[in-house]
Amino acid sequence: MTALPDGVATAPVSGVPETGAWSRRVPVVQPFDAASALATLVAHAVPGVDRVDRSGVDRGEVTRLVETGSGTTAVTVRLTPEEIEVRGSGSDPQEVCTLVARWFDTEADLATVHAVLGADPVLAPLLARRPGLRVVGHPSGFEAAVTTVLGQQVSLAACRTFAGRLVSAYGRDADVVGAEGLLLFPDPDTLAGAQAAELQSAVGITGARTRTLLALAAACADGLTLGPGTAGDPAALADTRARLLALPGIGPWTVDYLSVKVLGDRDGFVPGDLVLRKALGGIDTRAAAATAQAWSPVRAYALFHLWTHTAY
Repeated sequence: MTALPDGVATAPVSGVPETGAWSRRVPVVQPFDAASALATLVAHAVPGVDRVDRSGVDRGEVTRLVETGSGTTAVTVRLTPEEIEVRGSGSDPQEVCTLVARWFDTEADLATVHAVLGADPVLAPLLARRPGLRVVGHPSGFEAAVTTVLGQQVSLAACRTFAGRLVSAYGRDADVVGAEGLLLFPDPDTLAGAQAAELQSAVGITGARTRTLLALAAACADGLTLGPGTAGDPAALADTRARLLALPGIGPWTVDYLSVKVLGDRDGFVPGDLVLRKALGGIDTRAAAATAQAWSPVRAYALFHLWTHTAY
C-alpha cells in the first residue's frame, strides 16, 4: 500500500508494470453511489476534454488529461460501487490519485452526513435512496470556474456547447501517451491573452460574459488559486470568495457554487439556485438559506441530494 500525502492509500493493480503505465486502486468510504457520480460526469462533460463511457448503470469511466506538479498525463478513472481504479502513465501516481480522491470525495464523513440529514424530514427519504451520494468536485479549479461562468443562466447543454467551442479555439495539445483526441483546457495565461472580439466570436457568448471570462483568467494568471486548499482555512476561503465577487459578472450564485465544487466547502450551499429552490417547493433565496441552516455542517451534501433527486 502507498500512503498519499492526504492520508489516502492506494494499491497497485496486479499485473501492471510499476514503470511507464500504472494503475492504482483508490479505496472509497462505503457506501459509494458510483451511478450518481457517473451521471454528474455525463451531464458536465466538455467535448474534447472529457470522454465518459458507461459499461453499466452503476459503473463506468472517464478519461481526460490532468495536470499535477509532476506533469501532464492522460488518466482514466473507473468508478464502481466498491472502489475507484485510476490508470495513467508518467506523472507521479500519488499526486494523480490524491487529485482523484478529492474529485470524487472518497473520504466523505458519511457518519455526520447520515446523522444530520437522516434526522430531517425533507432529506431523510433522499438519503435513504442514495446513502453513498458524494459531492463531486472537479480536477481543475480554473476549468470549473470558466465553465461555471459559461453556464450562467443557460442550460447544461448550452454550457457544454460553449465550453467545447472554447476548447476547440484555445485548447492545448499534450504530447503524452493516451491523449489521442483529447485537449487540455486553456490555461489562465492563454485566456487572459485572448482578444475580446475573437473570444466572443469563437465561443458565441455575449460581450458581458466575455469580459467576465477575461477578468477571471487575468485574476488566476495573477495568482488567484482555485482549489480545495482553502476549505480548512476560513480566512482563506473568505478571501477567495471576496476576490471572486470583485470580478465583473461574478455574483453570489457563482461564488457559492464554486465554494462547493472547487473550494471544497462541505458546508457550502447555493440558496439562489433556481433548481434547488424549486426542489424545496418554489421558495425564495432567503427562505432557502434559512431552511438549510438545519443541515449544517454538511449543507453541500443536502444540496447534492436535492439536485440529484431533481435531475435523476
